[in-house]
Amino acid sequence: MPYPPDQSLIYERADGVVYARYRDPPYNSRPRWIVGGDPDAVARAKGQLLSWNDWEKINKLAKTHPALKQQMSKLLDIYFLIKDEK
Repeated sequence: MPYPPDQSLIYERADGVVYARYRDPPYNSRPRWIVGGDPDAVARAKGQLLSWNDWEKINKLAKTHPALKQQMSKLLDIYFLIKDEK
C-alpha cells in the first residue's frame, strides 16, 4: 500500500528528533519516520556512529593533537583499503 500525500500527519518530538506518522486508518499502523531535528540526535536515532558535527570536531582537534591526527591517518588507510570490498 503506497503512502498517499494527501493524508493528515502527526508530528512528534522525542530526544531531539522530529518524527512524522499518519493520523488516520489504515495508514496509521505504518511506522513513523524522521523528518528533522537536532543533527546529533538524528544521527543517533539513525544508528550512526558519528554525526557530521562530531566529525568536524574530531577533524579540528586532530589539527592540534598529534596522537589523534596519527590515529585519523590510520583510520583513513583502513577505510581506503576496505571501502570497495563486497
